[in-house]
Amino acid sequence: MAAANRPWVAFYDVGVRKDIVDPPFRSIADLCTATARVFSDQIAFTTVMPNGMFGNLTYAEVNRLSDDFAVYLRESAGCQSGDRVAIQVPNSLTYPIVAFGVFKAGCVLVNLNPLYTGEEMGRTLADARPQALVIIDMFADKLPRAMRDYAVPHVVVTRVAEYLPSVPRTVIGLVQKYWNKQIPAVEVPYITFEEAIDRGNGLLKGKKITVPSYTANVGPDTLACLQYTGGTTGVSKGAMLTHGNLLMNMAQTMEAVGQNIEKGKETVLTALPLYHIFAFTVNFLMMWWYGARNLLIPSPRPISNLRRAFENYPVTWITGVNTLFNALNNEHWFIDNPPKHLKCASAGGMALQGAVAARWTEITKTPVVEGFGLTETSPVLSFNPFGKAKDGSIGIPVPSTDMMVVDDNWAPVPPGTPGEIVAKGPQIMSGYWEKPEETAKVMRDGWFATGDIAIMDTDGYFKIVDRKKDMVLVSGFNVYPNEVEDVLVTHPGVLEAAVIGVPDGAAGEAVKAFVVLKDKSVTADQIKAFAREHLTGYKVPKQVEFRAELPKTNVGKILRKDLRAEELAKTGQKAA
Repeated sequence: MAAANRPWVAFYDVGVRKDIVDPPFRSIADLCTATARVFSDQIAFTTVMPNGMFGNLTYAEVNRLSDDFAVYLRESAGCQSGDRVAIQVPNSLTYPIVAFGVFKAGCVLVNLNPLYTGEEMGRTLADARPQALVIIDMFADKLPRAMRDYAVPHVVVTRVAEYLPSVPRTVIGLVQKYWNKQIPAVEVPYITFEEAIDRGNGLLKGKKITVPSYTANVGPDTLACLQYTGGTTGVSKGAMLTHGNLLMNMAQTMEAVGQNIEKGKETVLTALPLYHIFAFTVNFLMMWWYGARNLLIPSPRPISNLRRAFENYPVTWITGVNTLFNALNNEHWFIDNPPKHLKCASAGGMALQGAVAARWTEITKTPVVEGFGLTETSPVLSFNPFGKAKDGSIGIPVPSTDMMVVDDNWAPVPPGTPGEIVAKGPQIMSGYWEKPEETAKVMRDGWFATGDIAIMDTDGYFKIVDRKKDMVLVSGFNVYPNEVEDVLVTHPGVLEAAVIGVPDGAAGEAVKAFVVLKDKSVTADQIKAFAREHLTGYKVPKQVEFRAELPKTNVGKILRKDLRAEELAKTGQKAA
């Protein structure tokens, strides 16, 4: 396909480059070491527990401990260049040590969701075949089931309170083990994370080992991560992201928004899990490069777990998804005492609803800026320029990125016409791990088909209409769930809503809404009547079902596919 026109570059801020030629570092290992020298004694990461207990690591400490872990992997666990190493932990001080240690060892990081079932773990481990796995002790009881499919040679067990001071670490451990009974026995051979670090440190001191030698042959084209897709619309696949993909996307994002970030002076609140690609690239890699202090929240549920972080630290940035911002908008402690130092919030991962963004700005007096990206794109493809954002828009492509809206034959469609977004740039994955057929379905001449339906205006701003697979077909008319959900959540009695299509005889499909209420007196008929005021007839939900909560990923994305599967199961059908 021909290159896209770039009308959006007219909206770049002064000084923002249209193209970035080379990644800023040869590898992520180099990023870690170089940045640690600059910000050596500054606090890099702070784990903040719900009760306010905390632990810190400086840039120098993360650099030193990740060296130790790299040596453990190569000299004790026997990992070789290109071997996969899986990590399955919530946000904690363990995470940056392991991630940077894996990259320094010349290995490939495999990020796993800690909330996976044993069966889901088993499928992913069998696909990635890691040489080592670092897992949180709270979920180690899943290992026997997970390792039926693939026996990981080396298992390292860590704690959420790792590297907290001794008193809170002991208190948290005792409460988890004896009061909450959250720490199961580990029924497979393993060592503790502390033992792994000690082994690496001892080997580093006892041998003439230079950690940089492990990455002598690592460059921008070397595989860095197997990042498994969220599976919100289908089977999870391992996106192959190179060092160049991730470093270029970090640089692209910084080029787009970096003029609003001060080096060595920011405090970012990380409620999204670092194993998720959005937080991994933006919160972890980019904010490391900027010398920020990163506040790690092990679990954002309940949302009150964020309270101490907001109260005790001068939060200047926060990233999140629509459901996180919506939840904060409904917390009295947040409304009564909004963060005083906040500059901006960044939303991604799912559509940001207009009502949620407006309420956030009303409460915090700061914007929440929406961007767009996917696991396969490292992830950032587009952003809303500061002061030039368009409501409901995912903004304009970041530098060195082309985006077009195309029809089913990959032919560009005119501005204002719905079609699928395809994108091309240095952040696009090299393919799906060992799945060439799946790769071929979404890649063509370097262009990646996102599966998202959007329109582009004449300025080059994009607006998501919906996921291609989520579109509902009612008597030949396309209904996009995002549009219906955006209307439903403006009802004063509605907290959350999810919309899917359900079988409906001759009409093909009907619109069904699943609603979580703030006001329990609201009826289904009232919801339908409200929708009818704002939507044309075929878009109005034919069915409304009230739920106490909606199924979500650990990141907070609503799982429409789970709702569809439930509905199809009622008719004896299976989801496609």
